[in-house]
Amino acid sequence: MVAFKEEFPYLRAESGQLFEFDRGWLRDAITRAATEAGYPKWWLTDHVTESIAFYLRLRNDENFVAFNQFSQTVRYVLKVVGYQEIVPHFTPSPPPVSLSLFEIAHTAGTGYELAFFEMLSRRLELLLQTRVSSVQLVALNACVKQLRGTRVWSRACDALRGEIVCFIREKLSQSDLPELNCSMR
Repeated sequence: MVAFKEEFPYLRAESGQLFEFDRGWLRDAITRAATEAGYPKWWLTDHVTESIAFYLRLRNDENFVAFNQFSQTVRYVLKVVGYQEIVPHFTPSPPPVSLSLFEIAHTAGTGYELAFFEMLSRRLELLLQTRVSSVQLVALNACVKQLRGTRVWSRACDALRGEIVCFIREKLSQSDLPELNCSMR
């Protein structure tokens, strides 16, 4: 048995990559489409988002829903509520993949920076191989503290944080992806 976050099936991209459903991501995609169609601050955005979330929750007997099928469902809902002019503007990219730097550091162990960088390199390479278009790298400061084995931020933490950021930038710049959005926090 697979446990789903909030009882939603995963979304599966054409590449085979699985993504967790995120209401905020869907709300943003619908808002963008509505704005492009001439409806800034569209009053039905939250209702459509919740309707889709309800639909996915009903499908919790499935492990995943194809991303194309999911997109078609959103387009269908937009037509049903009478806003078919928004449909051509609804072109969402798969949700961002979230990668916890703290989890990698925790697995590597306190003080094992070389192991951390090796593990991080492998994780980034796997992500790039799946042709992901958006990556969120989270818990950077917690990662640094874990690797340094400290609770208090220091100059050594600043230096390590800089090394990690440079390492990630270098790895991602080697990608041949046409567009890759990355955020770090």
